Amino acid sequence: MGVIMGLARALFSRGGAAELGRVGVEVAEVFRPNATRQLELGHDAYSAAQASYASEFHRAPGGWFDSLVNGLNRLPRPILALATPALFGYAMVDPSGFSVRMQGLQAVPEPLWWLLGAVVAFYFGARETHYLRAGRPVPPEPIARPVPAAPDAASAENPALTDWMAVRDGD
Repeated sequence: MGVIMGLARALFSRGGAAELGRVGVEVAEVFRPNATRQLELGHDAYSAAQASYASEFHRAPGGWFDSLVNGLNRLPRPILALATPALFGYAMVDPSGFSVRMQGLQAVPEPLWWLLGAVVAFYFGARETHYLRAGRPVPPEPIARPVPAAPDAASAENPALTDWMAVRDGD
């Protein structure tokens, strides 16, 4: 009787049921981790990593030289875009001078043209890739779920499985 009364007092006294519930949760967490707590810890770790990355890549204000170099880096695209119509205009204004310069371009060897094409392609390709990566976050890859094979397909490939299924179905 004393044990039952002690248990009843512990259970129904102030905070007794809550303490019993806490102990039950702690015992359950030994066998299976608390999913909510794992999500909270994962979020905290992600936030800490993002804060670390942000502090690492924080840009200090640049001086006049940085501004100059940034301005020079922005010039090739508009120059190429405006130079093409300018060539048409030059051909109409001074056809003989234009033909002399085009004959000079014909004297350039083909490997040098390939090299120029590679430099221009890598410049614009790297620039486009940089802006694609900086502008959009990379989506996480979906988790691949295994697709269970149909039992008929598995039995057609495995004679032992076919025999076992025949014995099992025969019982």
